[in-house]
Amino acid sequence: MTTVLIADDQPLQRFGFRMLLESQDDMTVLDEAANGTEAVRKTADLRPDVVLMDVRMPGLDGIEATRRITASGDRTRVLILTTFDLDEYAYAGLRAGASGFLVKDAQPEDLLSGIRAVASGDAVVAPGLTRRLLDAYVHHLPAGGTESAQPDPRLAALTDREREILTVIGKGWTNTEIAERLHLAESTVKTHVGRVLAKTGSRDRVQAVICAYETGLVQP
Repeated sequence: MTTVLIADDQPLQRFGFRMLLESQDDMTVLDEAANGTEAVRKTADLRPDVVLMDVRMPGLDGIEATRRITASGDRTRVLILTTFDLDEYAYAGLRAGASGFLVKDAQPEDLLSGIRAVASGDAVVAPGLTRRLLDAYVHHLPAGGTESAQPDPRLAALTDREREILTVIGKGWTNTEIAERLHLAESTVKTHVGRVLAKTGSRDRVQAVICAYETGLVQP
């Protein structure tokens, strides 16, 4: 059973999400939060698998709430809801530790599958938003940051193979594609990916993609 906390300042929006999620046999809504402060407090108390987080809320917004939740080191993951005309919030959410992003007009089945993916430890980004996020995100990197004379410490512990795996993760390859193109067993790929995430301090593949861009392994 996947447990969810819904954080949104619109009562009708929360009601709609609750009705959808509770129609599923494998999901239950633990509670609702009307702002970021409530979301942080209720997450600490209830420890849901996933927080469905709105961005624009009064007081503490969804980005700062996400940052505080992920900084706690708990197992809860955050799935942020955004809109195409508010991409800058999604960029900030990447840095705050969110495990996924979906647009508010996503199809119900996409929202449900996104929650399941995030709960299982994967990452999800709305297909139409992925390239825009990455293209715009890299333009926020410091000029010349990837050309520093000092190697990034996040890469220091990686083996050559793990560095190669991080590079192709940054290019958007799935585990199946990595296995086929690098002639590895998929179980071996999963082991490498797990080690890459641990050594680079990445919570999930979204964070690993950011690391690949920030360290210069992948160029925009």
